[in-house]
Amino acid sequence: MGIRHYKPLAALAAILAVAMAIAGAAHAQPLTKIRYTLDWRYDGQFAAFMMAKAKGYYEKEGLDVTLDSGAGSVASINRIVGGSHDVANADLSTVIEFLGNNPAQAGKFQAVYLLYNSSPMIIQTLKSSGIRKPQDLAGKKMAGSISESARKAFPIYARAVGIDPKSITWLTVDPALRENLLARGDVDALPGFALDRITLIARGVKEEDIVTFSYADAGLRLYGGAVLASAKLIAENPKAIAALLRANNRALKETIADPEEAIKYLKVFDPLLDPKMELRKLKILLQVIDTDFAQRNGLGAIVKADLENQVENVTAAYGLKTKPDANGIFNSSFLPPKSERIPRSASK
Repeated sequence: MGIRHYKPLAALAAILAVAMAIAGAAHAQPLTKIRYTLDWRYDGQFAAFMMAKAKGYYEKEGLDVTLDSGAGSVASINRIVGGSHDVANADLSTVIEFLGNNPAQAGKFQAVYLLYNSSPMIIQTLKSSGIRKPQDLAGKKMAGSISESARKAFPIYARAVGIDPKSITWLTVDPALRENLLARGDVDALPGFALDRITLIARGVKEEDIVTFSYADAGLRLYGGAVLASAKLIAENPKAIAALLRANNRALKETIADPEEAIKYLKVFDPLLDPKMELRKLKILLQVIDTDFAQRNGLGAIVKADLENQVENVTAAYGLKTKPDANGIFNSSFLPPKSERIPRSASK
């Protein structure tokens, strides 16, 4: 009788032992290795990705992610096309430019998650220039690198605000010199990105003396940074892409909700970074991530008509050899459900 009494317990113990063995075996499965390149050096704007790595979000999704610093969008695209990396961050206008000038490379990668749903491109000038509104830029002198996206996209912005882009006199300079020229009054204005405001302040300009015009405020829907995945990874392991985006999305939502917490993880990658300065950078970039657009559509998403319009504008403004097919640029099939992509702002 005693033996029969304990049979159910023995059976339960056996079932639990098998379940634990299966769970242990699943846990012991090797992680999928992914080489991921950012499009710039480690700093505050990439806090979400560094937090995802430091807190083990990639590992929880079954991924072993190597997160490398970058050297610009062009370098990121070349890395993914060249096969050294599986995933990359890059600016969508630069992606369009690359595909338009290298049509044979179409299909080598796709954007799978939008980071900046509002363009971070800006024009900076000083109150002393007398420029008070975008239309005052007509006939002025501006400086910038011939290769920078904000300068290339300036004709799109100029037409949107009603000035002739040919009326601008351009001084071509190294990017490191631009803010010095504006601070000294050698040029009237600079195209650039939102983070460049910090650089101008570092050159001795008082923040209250800076006048900024945003490309987005001109009504332009120019999507910015995006996550790219190689065609090889898409074909061979689509589940890994979906898993990576879940980890990124989780970290990005947490970063939006608590930027101060996210900044703490930068020290893992670069102990010399100044947390206060990096937090300032992060909050600037969150302004083009945590937007009304993101609240309506969810993080990571695009509106196809907007992307098609961006392809048209970039093709014309950049003088591309061919017009890329918008259908092949962005693949939304790996995104987490919309309900999981609605951000919760720190102020809410």
